[in-house]
Amino acid sequence: MKNLSKLRLSYALCAASLALIAASPALSQESVRIGYVVSKTGANAGGATTSTIPNYELWVHEINEAGGIQVGDQKLKIEVVEYDDRSSSEEAVRAVERLATQDKVDFILTPWGTGNNLAVGPIFDKYGYPQIAGTSVTDRAPDLAKRWPNSYWLLGTGGSYAEGFVDLLVKLREEGKIGDEVAMASIADGFGIELSTAGRTALQENGFKLVYDQTYPLGTQDLAPIVNEVKALNPDVFIAFSYPPDTLGLTDQARVLGFNPKIFYTGVATAFPLYKDRFKDAANGVVSLGGIDPNDEKVKAYIAKHKEVTGKEPDRWASFMTYAGLQALQQSIEQSGTLDKEKVSEVLRTGTFDTVLGNISFDNENRQVPNIFTVGQWQDGEFVGLVPTDKEGSGELVFPKPEWPAAQ
Repeated sequence: MKNLSKLRLSYALCAASLALIAASPALSQESVRIGYVVSKTGANAGGATTSTIPNYELWVHEINEAGGIQVGDQKLKIEVVEYDDRSSSEEAVRAVERLATQDKVDFILTPWGTGNNLAVGPIFDKYGYPQIAGTSVTDRAPDLAKRWPNSYWLLGTGGSYAEGFVDLLVKLREEGKIGDEVAMASIADGFGIELSTAGRTALQENGFKLVYDQTYPLGTQDLAPIVNEVKALNPDVFIAFSYPPDTLGLTDQARVLGFNPKIFYTGVATAFPLYKDRFKDAANGVVSLGGIDPNDEKVKAYIAKHKEVTGKEPDRWASFMTYAGLQALQQSIEQSGTLDKEKVSEVLRTGTFDTVLGNISFDNENRQVPNIFTVGQWQDGEFVGLVPTDKEGSGELVFPKPEWPAAQ
């Protein structure tokens, strides 16, 4: 009787297990759930809608059009869960937490901007999501890569951009083309703080004199006082580590007020197609971060596809980093054959990936894309990479900056 009872219990347990399995979802997923939080509204929207959102949409479109991502023996299409952080770091943190704990997405793509990426970093790390930051510049990248082992800082450090630009200025000074006086303005946000700190150090170490060194609040509308004050100082070089609205505003005011230094450098948005479209010939000679080799076949193909799918061109800096990061994520999933975040991150940390930037690897101290253009300039309708000068496809600086053409 005892054996019979045990047998009946065993049958009952088996039946219960089978019933549970039948009531459960299929073991294989039907899609890869990708979440992201990005600034669709607010002060950061101009940058996000240029460098980030179109690349996310292009990537999803291309993958789904091709039938999905190959995950083991399955090909899974992407399902997107997205939120607007309204240009608020606090909202970005809450939304990333929601994606991880409530939506339980497989992977989370990063927000736009240095400040928001620094804010959400602990959440990505807490839940083990790879953080592939394509729009964040920070000198803390080496330390963050150690603290958050699943983080990847594709744009690298502020120091690399500042030092590349200052090296260019040193060469011009040695050639007798500029003097020592430099004016610098910066936005009081993560990007501006990082870049101005690095720029100040590099300039002072190389004997330049900062005749103007001021910050301005996020969302500043009236930039004429900055331009007027700097114009009165008559420096050969003007630098603005600015966000998109102020980059456009500073350029507008410089034209209106007739401020045309030998080197005019503005920050985020200078490499945007919007800048070229808005200022047309007046964009020629303006210098900023980033740049491309306009003759590179992969670069040309990416620009054409971006325009075909999203209806507009990418910017000539962070768009390329963002898309390369997405390509690396896809290849890491396919190479690992799983959606397991830890295994995918291991491939990201150690692998080599075929991207719009060529073959890249994050197996370095900063987990950044190595040997990217740090200084570029608008030249006849294209934002040409200048520094590093020994990088394949680098162009020559147009100097001095041409006079502003008459407003049309």
